[in-house]
Amino acid sequence: MKTDDKRPLITHVVRQFLPNRGGLEDVVSNLCRELIAQDYRVRVVTLDRLFSNPHETLPHHESIDGIEVVRIPWRGSTRYPVAPSVFAHLRDADIVHVHAIDFFYDALAWGFLAHRKPMVVTTHGGFFHTAAHSRLKTVWFNTITRASALAYRNVIGCSKADVRLFNRIAPGKTVLIENAAAVEKFAGAASPSALPRMITIGRFSANKQLGNLLETVEALARENPAWHLDICGVPSDLTETDLRDRIAALGIEKNVSLHIGASNAEIKELMGNTSLFVSASNYEGFGLVAIEAMSAGLFPVLQPNDAYRDLAAAHPFIRLADFTKPTHAAAAIKETLQSATQQPDAIRQQAMDAALGYSWQNAAAQYTAIYDRILKTERK
Repeated sequence: MKTDDKRPLITHVVRQFLPNRGGLEDVVSNLCRELIAQDYRVRVVTLDRLFSNPHETLPHHESIDGIEVVRIPWRGSTRYPVAPSVFAHLRDADIVHVHAIDFFYDALAWGFLAHRKPMVVTTHGGFFHTAAHSRLKTVWFNTITRASALAYRNVIGCSKADVRLFNRIAPGKTVLIENAAAVEKFAGAASPSALPRMITIGRFSANKQLGNLLETVEALARENPAWHLDICGVPSDLTETDLRDRIAALGIEKNVSLHIGASNAEIKELMGNTSLFVSASNYEGFGLVAIEAMSAGLFPVLQPNDAYRDLAAAHPFIRLADFTKPTHAAAAIKETLQSATQQPDAIRQQAMDAALGYSWQNAAAQYTAIYDRILKTERK
């Protein structure tokens, strides 16, 4: 798109974007809004079909909250969707910002001579979200991913765990910018009194280990039928039917509610009757949704993956529990609720205060410092 606007154009390339909902989409959309407020132009190039609804083609071009969105066709697997027409939408970009380690990351690196745009990439957890094909992933990471990294000015790890991982293949150019959260979105939404109710938010993907979470609910409900879990998300590796069948098999239909594609307003309303945020996920790029839950005043009980361990190390009120052992996880949840019952206001406020440190203004300032350094180098 030709324009006389002299403001720098940052073109973000990401496989899924709005109207899809998820951590990756939230990060890109929030970053874009902050960049617009700081007088950058932004464009998002993304795929024209959602993985959750592959039969519907979305508009090729639209504006969402002032963000220019360009959608392109793709083929192949959702794990590595192939979309070569991405190159046609980079011509006027001042910087190309790739999000996640996938086809776009590799293609734009190996096709650098075709576009010659300075690039940065944010890792978003890489592709080690599950143990599936782990040997192949390790070989790919140490060869293809390593070679592709040479084309990027910076590899931006969105968690300490990502920085540790990518420093192995891109030493000297890997930097940490922890993901931020839209802390105003659910601010103070949690119940002011301690209730035996929990919420989890995210795609129904294998790494979320929702089966382990449901078994934990079953263990809680055997002792106290008042326990309840709200699951908010969209189908992925697991379908809605898969989850409903598992819930029925465990006999916890009265203790679990599914909310497919719930809006932020709907999730906030659910939080008003909730005290705990739970996640059985065995892999997180950063743990964005846990930060958002903290901003609401929810008490987190989390699976001890690398990202959640780092988060708990920074915030001692976060409880880690192994959901692969449902009875142990249930005990941790009960103990967390008991602590909240004794000091609900203090712990709730502690969680909300901690979340403020992850504001998007702070993260965006770190990104713009990188952009500005690159732009200054390009002008020489």
